[in-house]
Amino acid sequence: MNQHLPLEEAIVLLQQLIACPSFSREEQGTAALLEGFLLSKGIPCHRLHHNIWATNRYYQSEKPSLLLNSHHDTVRPNSGYRRDPFQPSIEFEEGLPFLEKRILYGLGSTDAGGALVALLFTFLAFYDQKNLPYNLVFAATAEEEISGTNGIECLLPHLGPLAFGLVGEPTNMQMAVAERGLLVIDGLATGRAGHAAREEGENALYKALDDLQTLRNYSFPKVSDLLGPVKVTATQIQAGVQHNILPETCTFTLDVRVNEWYELEEVLTTLQQLTSSQLKARSLRLRPSSIDATHPLVQAGIQLGLHRYGSPTCSDQALLPFPSLKLGPGESARSHTADEFIYIAELAAGLRGYSQLLQSLFRQHHAS
Repeated sequence: MNQHLPLEEAIVLLQQLIACPSFSREEQGTAALLEGFLLSKGIPCHRLHHNIWATNRYYQSEKPSLLLNSHHDTVRPNSGYRRDPFQPSIEFEEGLPFLEKRILYGLGSTDAGGALVALLFTFLAFYDQKNLPYNLVFAATAEEEISGTNGIECLLPHLGPLAFGLVGEPTNMQMAVAERGLLVIDGLATGRAGHAAREEGENALYKALDDLQTLRNYSFPKVSDLLGPVKVTATQIQAGVQHNILPETCTFTLDVRVNEWYELEEVLTTLQQLTSSQLKARSLRLRPSSIDATHPLVQAGIQLGLHRYGSPTCSDQALLPFPSLKLGPGESARSHTADEFIYIAELAAGLRGYSQLLQSLFRQHHAS
């Protein structure tokens, strides 16, 4: 393995990624940047839509493969930004050592540029090593922020058999061993229009409110030690066309975060049985996931002293049909916030931590 994990070169690449707008479905610029970077290192790579991937030099089809995946798309900057979101400036925070006080600002710096760059340089470090116990498949994917179909989902059939995965997202370099699934549900309550001043008609808004109160009071019985209970949240509601007419219909939206004890279909059916409104899921793709504590990748992290926890946020992990671990530098709470940033020390911790995790994984394999 190449022991050199060049922090300054990683900073430069991350700055280049920040400076290139890469909103979901518009990642052509960062895809070209990543493709060019890999080719400049003499590494053959492939592109599908705006997804870029490569395998280690001594890839052997008979070996199990480990996916190293993160995304290069971003959300759009919100109105709270005071800085140019595409100006990757490094500033200094007083009272901290030099390395720790350097802060890199820019959209996507934490979510998930730091993890992406750290995974990429870790892949480079192991790329030329012979006799690895696992193949390494690096994939920089698109459309993660919108759970789009032209991201990791369309890429998976092109990557060959994959045994397990390491998904780069900001977790403060602790192991997210479970992740909530996501159901977005559209509700429709139906009544009959009538004059508001007379006792006629059937108010669809009140019917919807009754259903929402029922859902608010309901608790799914199976609670996860890692992810807690299933969480149902009403986030949107629309009804009515005029102040003196009872609304004939009322539509609303539910955001449902599902723990690993339930299938999405089971949760949807339960909610439908609780309400008189029609409930329809937009998608059943974003499933909850978990990886067993005995899995070699988790055990490799435990040997390094990493902690396990359940992640409340959804990522491309929901679309992976094999065990995966979510791990990466930076604080998840900074994702999608104004004036997003990452500490340079966090990027360094990502470079170091990913490399140590793979070395620990390989040692386990050789010792077994």
